[in-house]
Amino acid sequence: MTTAPSEAAPAPDPELRGLRLVVVLLVLTVVSGLIDAVSYLGLGRVFTANMTGNVVVLGFAAAGAPGFSVPHTATSLACFLLGAVVGGRVAAHAGSGSRRRWTRLTLTAEAVLVGASAAVAFAWPDTTGTRYALIALTAFAMGLRNATVRKLGVADLTTTVLTMTLTGLASESRLGDGTGRRSPRRTASVIAMLAGAFLGAWLVLHHGLGIPLLVAAVASAVLAVVASGRE
Repeated sequence: MTTAPSEAAPAPDPELRGLRLVVVLLVLTVVSGLIDAVSYLGLGRVFTANMTGNVVVLGFAAAGAPGFSVPHTATSLACFLLGAVVGGRVAAHAGSGSRRRWTRLTLTAEAVLVGASAAVAFAWPDTTGTRYALIALTAFAMGLRNATVRKLGVADLTTTVLTMTLTGLASESRLGDGTGRRSPRRTASVIAMLAGAFLGAWLVLHHGLGIPLLVAAVASAVLAVVASGRE
């Protein structure tokens, strides 16, 4: 009497290996807080992650408000947009394939760019050239990342801006017109940004610009290794 051969177990989906994208994007939100702490406190009141604030800052600078710089802010906006263009091109070529590989590729690029900015900050502190280099490198990295996050489409986790997150948190809460189903994710995003800004500000005030940029680069590098393609 013969027995039928047992069917082989299906191979595990490689997209499921690693850290869920929700967790990855929350950590990236912390990184955004770090980056904006460096740029706003250390590079002359300019944002390189939060472009909503940067457009407002550009208006202040153009009006002649003291402490703001049109060249610094314009450099940040231009480099962010250039990074977003590159991110869009990468998404067009890689976005239809493995989300895991695409996400890891983008995070690797971010880690390299932010790591380069940390190296510049350590090697040539307190120079005009260094200021422009840090603005350009971090803004390009954030534009590249934002284009990827937008294409990934994970709800309520943009990683750099919180206006709509806060709006949804309030308007769709039990006090508003919803059930608050997404409140935990939205609340976590707000806390992540606050934590990153606090840590970044403390590091800038006590240790200069290199350390927080290095922390941000290491965080992005670790995520590039462990990110999965599942939400």
